Amino acid sequence: MLDAIVPIGEGVYFTGAFDPKIRTFDIIMKTANGSSYNSYLVRGSAGVAIMDTVKREFSDDFFARVERLCSYDEIRYIVLHHLEPDHSGALEELMRRAPDAKLIISHRAVLMLKGIIKTDVAFEVANTGKEISLGDKTIRFLSTPFLHWPDTMSSYLVEEGILFSGDVFGSHYYDERLFDDQVGDFAYAFKYYYDHIMRPFKQHVLAALKLYRACDAIALIAPLHGPVLRSNINYYLDSYETWSSQKRFRKHEFGQKMLSVFYISSYENTQKMAQSIMVGADSIEGVRASMYDLASLEQENMIDLMEESDVVVVGSPTVNGDAVKPAWDLLSSMAFLESAGKIGATFGSYGWTGEAPQMLHERMRGLKFRLPLAPLRIKLIPTAQELSECVAWGKELGEIAMGKVVEMTLE
Repeated sequence: MLDAIVPIGEGVYFTGAFDPKIRTFDIIMKTANGSSYNSYLVRGSAGVAIMDTVKREFSDDFFARVERLCSYDEIRYIVLHHLEPDHSGALEELMRRAPDAKLIISHRAVLMLKGIIKTDVAFEVANTGKEISLGDKTIRFLSTPFLHWPDTMSSYLVEEGILFSGDVFGSHYYDERLFDDQVGDFAYAFKYYYDHIMRPFKQHVLAALKLYRACDAIALIAPLHGPVLRSNINYYLDSYETWSSQKRFRKHEFGQKMLSVFYISSYENTQKMAQSIMVGADSIEGVRASMYDLASLEQENMIDLMEESDVVVVGSPTVNGDAVKPAWDLLSSMAFLESAGKIGATFGSYGWTGEAPQMLHERMRGLKFRLPLAPLRIKLIPTAQELSECVAWGKELGEIAMGKVVEMTLE
């Protein structure tokens, strides 16, 4: 592929690198088809702009492509849409080779830049509407924070109708044919990428889509990973809008609050608590309560259920001074969701020390759940009286979901 110069538009070229062997990205994502670190070069009548770099280990490929397209003294601008290492890995060396180039970043990227390059460097900040000129080519910037880091932004090449989207519309899919209408079937990778990277930031996705749709006409989307998109732009825009807007359960049509009780139980003691909590919560008008056994719940279903839940209640027995793994797996799935503002609560039975509910409580606090009630613990087999207390605890959670104001617990 290094032997080929790949134009993606008039005076616009691919300068990225391919990583066919990577099988796990950022610890959490599987990459069965490898990935790419996309970079682009824009040549205008008055100079060149480099749009992002690549992961440090692939710098040689990046510089080889750049050097076939321009000399370093032609580079007027270096634009970083996102400062994660897979896109900024060659930045410091590029700035050394092109010392007269101006670095353009978002205002949220300033502190991050200092962490990447330990010396002071000159840069300009771009917000929505700022433009830079390459003579006959104009690059307009769009502020699109939290997609998926606070520093992210996008840009639009006005004359060519090219959207440099950053991580938005990306996919971990290696195919050197590059364009979406030439590569293999990457639909699963496109959706998988959205679910794991963009799904926690749905409201930010929708805000970004408004900016994108306000562009005169997008002819091509150039993301930071995966195929360059040119065949049906509205399909990709509409897919992101649908995924970021959809509600999976009809409860929203009736204004109901969804309260989900997730539990794992060794000897049915925590299960009995879960059943009573669900009964109590479901008795509150406007609340629909459900319970789910974590021993048999797949992660994808966990994510869907938690996303639609207004209240997430997690129960685990204490085993060897800890909550059991399925409970931790449930909370780790929140990495794919926006949890701030959701109500959370924890409970569980125990035989000796009973740390599990409090440990889960603290983890939910770190995930920005609202935690109005102290963890509920019962030793060994719940009595009838204790199960009644579970019902009352569930009722209070339901009332809180419906607007009851209580002082948040600091336990």
